[in-house]
Amino acid sequence: MTSPETSTGAAEGTSAPAAAGGVRKSVTGTKGLVAAGFLLPALVLLGALVVYPIGYSLYRSFFDRSGSGFAGFDNYVEIFTDDTIFTAVKNNAIWVVVAPAVATALGLMFAVLTERVRWGTAFKLIVFMPMAISMLAAGIIFRLVYEQDPERGVANAVWVGVHDTFSESAGFPKARPLPAHPLKPAGGGAFVTEQPVTAGSPVELPLVGVPADTMPSDARPAKAAPPDDGRITGTAWLDFTRGGGGTVNAIDAKELGLKGLEVEAVKDGKVVATATAAADGTFSLPKEADGAVLRLPESNFREPYNGVDWLGPSLVTPAIIGSYVWMWAGFAMVLIAAGLAAVPRELLEAARVDGANEWQVFRKVTVPLLAPVLAVVLVTLMINVLKIFDLVFIIAPGSAQDDANVLALQLYRSSFGTDADLGVGSAIAVLLLLLVIPVMAFNIRRMRRESRR
Repeated sequence: MTSPETSTGAAEGTSAPAAAGGVRKSVTGTKGLVAAGFLLPALVLLGALVVYPIGYSLYRSFFDRSGSGFAGFDNYVEIFTDDTIFTAVKNNAIWVVVAPAVATALGLMFAVLTERVRWGTAFKLIVFMPMAISMLAAGIIFRLVYEQDPERGVANAVWVGVHDTFSESAGFPKARPLPAHPLKPAGGGAFVTEQPVTAGSPVELPLVGVPADTMPSDARPAKAAPPDDGRITGTAWLDFTRGGGGTVNAIDAKELGLKGLEVEAVKDGKVVATATAAADGTFSLPKEADGAVLRLPESNFREPYNGVDWLGPSLVTPAIIGSYVWMWAGFAMVLIAAGLAAVPRELLEAARVDGANEWQVFRKVTVPLLAPVLAVVLVTLMINVLKIFDLVFIIAPGSAQDDANVLALQLYRSSFGTDADLGVGSAIAVLLLLLVIPVMAFNIRRMRRESRR
């Protein structure tokens, strides 16, 4: 009679080969064919949307514009010999070095400084809000921010306001005398009288070309200066009557004095006296000005300061990087703040007890402990800026787009349009892939190293 153990063992012995000869199971107990069936749609999409485009781009990069002739490495050579494309390569290098470093540094600063304040959460929310805006919308916003006209562009409005606080602007830009008046150009935008002036004979200095809305608000109707045997007197006024009428080179009742106009007396090339016109346009010079010619210096007629050409050839790339940092500093701040929350407070307090000041605690304790998080943020932003396109395409005007060019934008320009060269466009795509691979490899190695700890 067979024992239960023997029968059980026999049953197990007969079932083992069946399991060995049947469909294998994974560690989780899932059949291999079932797992492959579930993975197949994802693998098909991965092949169609990732593997095939990469392979075809690599293949197409070795052919000419039409795709019928083999070009070898000519397309890759053109990347580094064509001025426009090489500018994109240099700008990409600037982006990779500057933008992630600045965004990470700002994120670190915001995370550390707001850790102990009660309104830190509200501040972090405000800083992070630009992440909710698309690149397209951010580009439109900063295209307006960087407008040259201070009345429209916020950046220049602030810059001009600061400039005018410390440097007084000219009062009468574009003002000029009438051709019939004895004032002649003296070079550099100044005007001088044709004849020397004498004491006791009032001088008349009428000007035109001053818009009525730019006249000083406290300017008064002009009046003739009284003669003075011991001084040089005169009147400077806007020789224009609103609504028409009036007499040329004569003071009329409705014409305003040019308050603040500077007048210089020049003898033998030297300025011997100066005066400033009053609200009614009258001015007075001492007797030393007798026999001198009067000069209206160019400082009276300078164009008003119009700010900085943010989107000009020299500043367009830093300006666009500034808009990128505005968007992504909040991302860096949130990740770093999460890492900072996991830092053991005992280590920080121990450093303070040992006599370290706050800067030493930050530099020698906080930053080393946050090194893995900082590496994540830096690598993520570096990959992100390698493919930057939207901000450059929208913010940079057509006249400065070549100066702000980056590889992703040049890829678009080379691959589409009437003058498209798909060979060069494919070579740029392969170059971008080659630039991303080292960063990705570093990130994968770092993640594996972290997982083994």
